Amino acid sequence: MQAPEIVKLPPPFKPAWWLRNCHLQTIAAKYLAPRRTLHTETEMLALPDGDHIQLNWTESPELVADKPVVIVLHGLEGNIHSHYAAGMLYALKQQGFLAVLMHFRGCNGVANRLPRAYHSGDTADLAYLVAQIQLRYPGRELAAVGFSLGGNVLVKYCGEQGTRCVLKAAIAVSAPLALAPSAERINQGGSKVYQQYLLGRLKATMMRKLDRHKDFPLPVSKVQINALKTIRDFDDLLTAPLHGFQNAEDYYQKSSGKAFLKQVKVPLLLVHAKDDPFLSPAVLPKADEIPPNVQLLLSSHGGHVGFVTGNKPLKAEYYLEQQLPKYLAQFLGQH
Repeated sequence: MQAPEIVKLPPPFKPAWWLRNCHLQTIAAKYLAPRRTLHTETEMLALPDGDHIQLNWTESPELVADKPVVIVLHGLEGNIHSHYAAGMLYALKQQGFLAVLMHFRGCNGVANRLPRAYHSGDTADLAYLVAQIQLRYPGRELAAVGFSLGGNVLVKYCGEQGTRCVLKAAIAVSAPLALAPSAERINQGGSKVYQQYLLGRLKATMMRKLDRHKDFPLPVSKVQINALKTIRDFDDLLTAPLHGFQNAEDYYQKSSGKAFLKQVKVPLLLVHAKDDPFLSPAVLPKADEIPPNVQLLLSSHGGHVGFVTGNKPLKAEYYLEQQLPKYLAQFLGQH
């Protein structure tokens, strides 16, 4: 199906009147998420370097040969149990798509086979998954939705692929498209609470890795890891050298999705809230940095991957789940 000549953007986001604060939006989204029954098919996908990643399919791909495939990418230390990932899988299935969550390496609760992990610019595994889907299920229409870190990975992937990108459309939600300023932002004020939560998860993942790999390639100890105070420190000590970067600054510069925007040739929707407590305003591209097929859906409120709406307190409605599958249907033939 050809992309529609006039792309209809989702309607503006209106926060729940009882959840206008950015921190309430961010936190409530997790705790008020409806507990839906979502059965998925788990697959361990072998990678070319001997490692593997976990996929969770909403249905067995072989049994639904006519459905477009939407790849979902989670955020930093997310997984199938993350409310936004599970909610989006459910919503995409309800829209008539076959959805698959791609776990980044080591994010399924088990240390991955290699010492390396994953990072905000790590597009190789996504590229391999896309190629495998094309190989196994030729002719399937493809799209993708990325949240936070996964959104940055998706934007960078689309830019790297350029005119070769096979996705019919892509959506990046609350993506840290400028990594260095965002690392500074999350180390300020009330946002430090989120930093400590994420840093704790990153440390736990790295501890599992040290236990598994007795020949770990970096001269670091559990004591050093435990002493880290910021995500930037973690990236400087571990993320950067593990993945071939000189330091955190080099990693941030080479991995920020904003630098790849102008090369994006497929329809790409950026969904962002001005009051995002995780991200610096620097993540927002300027008008001259946005090519014609990239659209920015910017709201005043919404927090970080929050976007909770609805009129009844404690009965949340999720704007992203309501609107993003319908947006993708314009490109994937599900009207």
